Amino acid sequence: MTDDARKAKPAPRWRTALKAGISIAVVGGIFIGVFPAIADYSEVWASIEAMTLLELATLVLVGAWNLVTYWFVMVAVLPGLRYRQAAVVNQASTAVSNTLPGGGAIGVGVSYAMYSSWGFTGSQFALATVVSGVWNNFIKLGLPVVALVALAIFGEVGSGLLIASLVGIAVLVATVGAFALMLRSTALARRVGERAARIVNPLRRLVRRSEVSGWSDKAAAFCSKTAALVHDRWLRITVSSIISHLSLYFVLLIALRHVGISESDIGWAQVMAAFAFVRLISALPITPGGVGVVELGYTAALGIGLDDAMKAQVVAAVLVFRFITYFLPIPFGAGAYVFWRRNRSWRTAVREA
Repeated sequence: MTDDARKAKPAPRWRTALKAGISIAVVGGIFIGVFPAIADYSEVWASIEAMTLLELATLVLVGAWNLVTYWFVMVAVLPGLRYRQAAVVNQASTAVSNTLPGGGAIGVGVSYAMYSSWGFTGSQFALATVVSGVWNNFIKLGLPVVALVALAIFGEVGSGLLIASLVGIAVLVATVGAFALMLRSTALARRVGERAARIVNPLRRLVRRSEVSGWSDKAAAFCSKTAALVHDRWLRITVSSIISHLSLYFVLLIALRHVGISESDIGWAQVMAAFAFVRLISALPITPGGVGVVELGYTAALGIGLDDAMKAQVVAAVLVFRFITYFLPIPFGAGAYVFWRRNRSWRTAVREA
């Protein structure tokens, strides 16, 4: 069997079926077994029905703005990308990630196909993916720190959280420092490339694949390109990433307020703390888009100490929030994919960076 044949060989069907079965079991167990023990669905639906048309329209508009904000990140990390292209690739890849088991990896493949059709090289795509991913992780690590500091300052919990916040700040600073060191040190990048090749080559020999070579030079070149992009656009990338994350937080906050939960019931800092820690949990690919797991995480974090009526309101807010930010983008993503398949006017030959 040739290398190309091996590359084209699809994953075993039983593995895909197993992943789908596990996802369905987890989602079903949460929504059928766990949520009814937290709140009565009839009370949850009554809270949703009590929302006015203006409140629902406001939530949809804020949710739409949240979708738009990530286009800013994509344009920031990939010079030459247009906002209309960012909109198409983001919606299509998000729809895939939110619906299919292992959708995150498939979404990357969809994104690569779209970028390639518009003339971007594989190295440009890889660079944009790495930088946006690193910045997203920085924000995810930083948000819990901000939330804990806010909780400590506003006196909603014990001041002992301030110590945890300082530890979190130290971890974040160390992470950012390590990343900066890697960008500044070509020699370190070469060593990383060499060690990666030493690990990969024995594995490739086991599956009768040819060994890789030149990874140290490629790692050094990639490091230089990353450093150049970060040097030129770090502020733009940082600001757009923060706006994107905070926009998603505001959708959750407004959903809670619109179902009747006031600031005195659950403060904005508590909502941010729940949002920040659930965002960390959602990084685990248990189900497509974290469906079920994310809803349960928000409900558990926000519903602690509340009576049954308010727990029903929390569940209502979380479900509305997830419908707007998770389910609503799926049909738009499907439309974006169809548009990309049919629209040939944007296609161009691959261009060098």
